[in-house]
Amino acid sequence: MMSAGPEIAALSSLVVGQEIPFGGDRVSRVGAELAGSFRPGDRLVVVQETGALLHIPRHVGESVADVITSAEDGFSALAGCSDDAISDFFDRFATALADDDTFALIATANAADVVAAVDRGRSTTRLVLDEAMRRGMIDGLLGWRDSPSRRAVTVRRVEHALWDVEAERAPLGVVGFVFEGRPNVFADACGVVRTGNAVVFRIGSDALGTARAIVRHALRPAIVGAGLPEGVVGLVDSPTHAAGHALFADRRLALAVARGSGAAVAELGAVASQAGTPVSLHGTGGAWMAVAASASPRVVTAAVANSLDRKVCNTLNVCAVLRSHADTHVAAVLAGLGAAADRRGVPARLHVVTGGEDVVPSGWFERAVTIDRAAGPSREPAASLLDEDRLGTEWEWERSPELTLVVVDSLDDAVELCNRYSPHFVASLISEDPAEHGWFYGAVDAPFVGNGFTRWVDGQYALDAPELGLSNWQAGRALGRGAILSGDGIHTVRYRAAVRDHDLSR
Repeated sequence: MMSAGPEIAALSSLVVGQEIPFGGDRVSRVGAELAGSFRPGDRLVVVQETGALLHIPRHVGESVADVITSAEDGFSALAGCSDDAISDFFDRFATALADDDTFALIATANAADVVAAVDRGRSTTRLVLDEAMRRGMIDGLLGWRDSPSRRAVTVRRVEHALWDVEAERAPLGVVGFVFEGRPNVFADACGVVRTGNAVVFRIGSDALGTARAIVRHALRPAIVGAGLPEGVVGLVDSPTHAAGHALFADRRLALAVARGSGAAVAELGAVASQAGTPVSLHGTGGAWMAVAASASPRVVTAAVANSLDRKVCNTLNVCAVLRSHADTHVAAVLAGLGAAADRRGVPARLHVVTGGEDVVPSGWFERAVTIDRAAGPSREPAASLLDEDRLGTEWEWERSPELTLVVVDSLDDAVELCNRYSPHFVASLISEDPAEHGWFYGAVDAPFVGNGFTRWVDGQYALDAPELGLSNWQAGRALGRGAILSGDGIHTVRYRAAVRDHDLSR
């Protein structure tokens, strides 16, 4: 007689101090806040890497599930829509954003979001929907409009004596996007529709009002006007982190994409991976640069300055300089840092790894500057010391370029530090020696390797193709694809057999 197996009951309550197993041999204990807020019908997700206990209230989980269900229906219906209809959607979306009256409604909502974020001491660097961001969104949507569909494209054909097999590209399904308060990501992420997929967004709470306005005044009318199924693009209308956890914990997602950086993104990736969903995420950011002995000071200055034009994930964060050439190359690095600051009309901020302070002019340590932080202006030294074990710190600056300088004895040491402390993302070598570049490419553990400025790591900029997201190698190397996630990469492969003679025994 077969055993019925262990009885599984729904979790209806939690008590303070209750042990929750994770990782096979460890436990987390329930705190007072979690125990007091947990209700029947709520969900508890345990992050197996860290033991973090994530509470998903019932109403949040049900709301997210409804959006995903609608997206599933939209995905199925999208198969019957023409490529022209999809192109029309992107055209209508872009046209709506280009209309001044429509955009004024969105800008009003964005202004309210910015005020609220400032009041909370939050960063608004990427929240402000200015004319440059507006133009970028429009250009991105037009790029999706004009890009080829790539649906139903035969990628391989094998002919046998009596039958053939074709491998054909096919849409993946519902793609979940969680991203920080950046309104422009709407234009990027909607690109999955180009290849026949549906998408569900969850945007950071800072930009939720802006997101609602974009959906109401531009996105939704574009979907209806083009005749696409309504659920093909969905917004999780919730400001709570639990909504993102609920989205990525849903096994119906075909792909989970988290844009941003930091522990929250890594946690989201862990939740999706536990659910068995493929993940594309950027855990932490910040590019690294090494300066070889043969490097031209002029090139070093230009590379540093052009890598610090604004704070994004591929902004230069750490620069390694050889002690043997510190007299010229440190000055070149500081000149680049200063040039980037001058362009923005603000002072620069420098961190020097302990042991390298002797090659930095003392005035940097003695001078105080006012730095704009999310919490307000902060009076700080222009340069301060940093312990080596903090080399992985990503500087989240607002306006003032911020950089870590480390002095090393050899390029081998620079690579060793990069492989140990960096986010395994962007690495650049400034050198005039082709052999050094070949060695560096093989030695450094990063998906993006260059010979100059680091800010080239942008799919739309580097590959002339709309980008959906970037990923680093902190969680391992992606299988079968690059670290730039593009629209034509959101697909699976189906196989079709065509038998010409059914009497295979002949």
